[in-house]
Amino acid sequence: MKKILALFLSLSLTASLPGLAQTNWTLKNAIDYGLQHFGTVRIAQYQTETANQQARQALGLYLPQVSATGNFTDNLKLQSTLLPAGLGGSTEPTRITLGSKYQTNVNAQVTQAIYDKSLLLGLKAAKPNQQLAELNTRQTKEEIIYNITSNYYQVFIAQQQIALLKDNIERTQQVLDVLKLQRDNGVIQPVDYTRTEVNLNSTRSQLSLAENDLNLALNRLKYQTGLPQEQELTLADPQILTQLPVVQPGEFDAKNLTTFQQAETNLLLQRLQLQRTKAGYLPTLNFSANYGSLVLANEFNQSFKNFMGFGSIGVRLNIPIFDGLQRDAQVQQAKLTVLTQEEQQKLNTASFRLQFNNAQSQIQRAQTNVQNDDRNVKLAQEVYNITTLQYKQGTKPLTDLINADNSYREAQSNYINSLINFYQARLDLEQSQGTLLSFYNQL
Repeated sequence: MKKILALFLSLSLTASLPGLAQTNWTLKNAIDYGLQHFGTVRIAQYQTETANQQARQALGLYLPQVSATGNFTDNLKLQSTLLPAGLGGSTEPTRITLGSKYQTNVNAQVTQAIYDKSLLLGLKAAKPNQQLAELNTRQTKEEIIYNITSNYYQVFIAQQQIALLKDNIERTQQVLDVLKLQRDNGVIQPVDYTRTEVNLNSTRSQLSLAENDLNLALNRLKYQTGLPQEQELTLADPQILTQLPVVQPGEFDAKNLTTFQQAETNLLLQRLQLQRTKAGYLPTLNFSANYGSLVLANEFNQSFKNFMGFGSIGVRLNIPIFDGLQRDAQVQQAKLTVLTQEEQQKLNTASFRLQFNNAQSQIQRAQTNVQNDDRNVKLAQEVYNITTLQYKQGTKPLTDLINADNSYREAQSNYINSLINFYQARLDLEQSQGTLLSFYNQL
């Protein structure tokens, strides 16, 4: 196993990473980089800023609304009318022109909501909306941690598999060299040599497939960390294989899960929306003030002189009476939405509990399998070494050597599968407990 581990640790892919040229990346380094450069992080940041701006918008609806207008009118043809005879001592109807040719008007208005329950509830919804954006950011980070860690483990397992296959090829080649001499001297049948040669070629094919799998795993890891695909990557975290962690499952509490907290916040927002819909039944009261200046002139050069001011203040009370039961339908829809989300949250909680229980079972079984398969690899290696020596001494037949070799390979394959299952089970357990961020901080 020491030889296999040495081969594994010697595997590396030359890296030239942005700002960290020729630096081997640990799992924590990869996650750090992904949390800064993967695209979903920026999207989450934009969503958080959007929530902040929505809070400002909600506040702005309850602040004074100020506007100003200016208007200049040239009445090309003024309206005229006839005054009946007898007015003003006239004996015949008199035609007169109404208004002025030029009119200039400047006006400013201020409105202020005094009471509007719907707007007040909108202000109240701003905080949970911002909390939801923060939870979305947290969920994004957890997804990045999960995906990078999973792919990082797959790369290391692929490298371990390559190391084992190379060791198998070297070992089989040594046996094949001995068999060649025995075949040439007539000690064994040619078919015995051919059978071992077939095993060697099969192992070489497996090595080619493993190297291709390694390249695919590296490409996935680059994508999850936000690295360009053409960028080379070097990983260095040997304790992943030499120091398997002892995992102690914690207590389940759905409130620790980001997904649960998101659903709770969404439910709170839906309840506030229900209250806002009901608030449509309540009266609203608004204050308004208006001030302006007016100029009426028949000559253009007098159009901007001698402004006459005017102004007013007032309050406006609006009392909803009957809307054809539209709002009642909206209230019922909002109630049904709340009830639906409450039931969905119950189902989600049960599902989260199921995932946690399954993750506990998986990690316990995976820990046991890794320990057993590790012992089996050492035992199979010992048996193979003894059988090889005995075969060379002529005390064991070729069949025993081939069986020992096959057992050793099978034990190695089982160990590799146990490793990836163990690390994936640990990752799933961290996710089911809502402790991915703690897992990352402890790296």
